[in-house]
Amino acid sequence: MATIFSRIAAGEIPSYKVAENEDFYAFLDIAPLAKGHTLVIPRHVEEDYIFNLDEKTYAGLTAFAREVAIALKAAVPCKRIGVAVLGMEVPHTHIHLVPLQSEADLDFRKEKLSLSPEEMQQIADSIRTAYENR
Repeated sequence: MATIFSRIAAGEIPSYKVAENEDFYAFLDIAPLAKGHTLVIPRHVEEDYIFNLDEKTYAGLTAFAREVAIALKAAVPCKRIGVAVLGMEVPHTHIHLVPLQSEADLDFRKEKLSLSPEEMQQIADSIRTAYENR
């Protein structure tokens, strides 16, 4: 059975798409730590643990995440983009990209933001535009 992230990447479940290519997909986290909090996943590999990915997928995923992070920083005012790989919530490798003003912004125990669908779409559109214009 496909993971929820595979179903999102396949378009079976709606998402706020930020970027994609044939092998990878990036979309906004629906329970974000900060505006622009993005998840980056491999499309065709449903591996739970990032370090179990084959070398090609691992290298491609991190390169794609880098491109998305550059676009995210251009679209969302922040000092840096934080990176976290926890993998505890969904059994599908995913990289969290979180716009940061300080290190405290990368605390997954803090209360998540509640943003309107319109605001989520506007953020996704801004990041996608920056990604496409990189």
